[in-house]
Amino acid sequence: MAKFHIIAGAHETPDRIAVRRIGVEDLKDSLRRGFQDFWAMPSHLAFLCLLYPIIGIFFAGLAFGNNLLPLLFPLASGFALVGPLAAVGLYELSRRRERGETVRWQDMTEVLRSPSIGSIAALGVLLAVIFLFWLVIAQALYQSLFGWHAPQSMSLFLQEVLTTRNGWTLIVLGNLIGAAFSVAVFAMSVIAFPLLLDRDVGAVVAIQTSVKAVLANPGTMALWGLIVAGALVIGFIPLFIGLAIVLPVLGHATWHLYRKVVPS
Repeated sequence: MAKFHIIAGAHETPDRIAVRRIGVEDLKDSLRRGFQDFWAMPSHLAFLCLLYPIIGIFFAGLAFGNNLLPLLFPLASGFALVGPLAAVGLYELSRRRERGETVRWQDMTEVLRSPSIGSIAALGVLLAVIFLFWLVIAQALYQSLFGWHAPQSMSLFLQEVLTTRNGWTLIVLGNLIGAAFSVAVFAMSVIAFPLLLDRDVGAVVAIQTSVKAVLANPGTMALWGLIVAGALVIGFIPLFIGLAIVLPVLGHATWHLYRKVVPS
């Protein structure tokens, strides 16, 4: 029964959750509200959000130190695949502020007491598996084009990638495959984590509802995905430090987007 609870939620039969159609103005309002949440609670967010760039810097150093340069870009771009999980604490802060409650940084840990924590963890594990699968595919693609030898230096690696036919093949195919991973994860999780935090519906229902929301709003959600991607690119400069601002704003905005898409 515990496993069923994680999959289908607290009810004996899975919930059917309606979704609304939204427009560009809703995205603008979500971003505005997300920035307001960040502005009202910046000191509370630093504890969580600084972990994200630190992890990024760690992986970048790992790639340089172990001649894993071919995985540097997949590692950086792959953070978008696990970003929704990293933002769960931010959703909790926005939810509490929305209710008019006093918010402290410790309130992020209240997620661990959520009735849906098993479902949240299960969905997080799924995203982590997808992230690792993306790294395996990226490594296999590089080796299929350049063999098993490791680049001798960053300059030689960039020269190899940017000035050869195989390099441009790697860029084009890598971006296409990465985009496919990103679209799939985006559709699965864009509102799934906020929904699980708000209601004990189970991982499967949360994923289904998230996909349904994307299918009901293809243009608007595509624009939201581009906004998220563009903001993350800006956040990666320099050395992932910008994510300390970008991640909380997007996290809070996603909570408000969820509120617009799923009726209370």
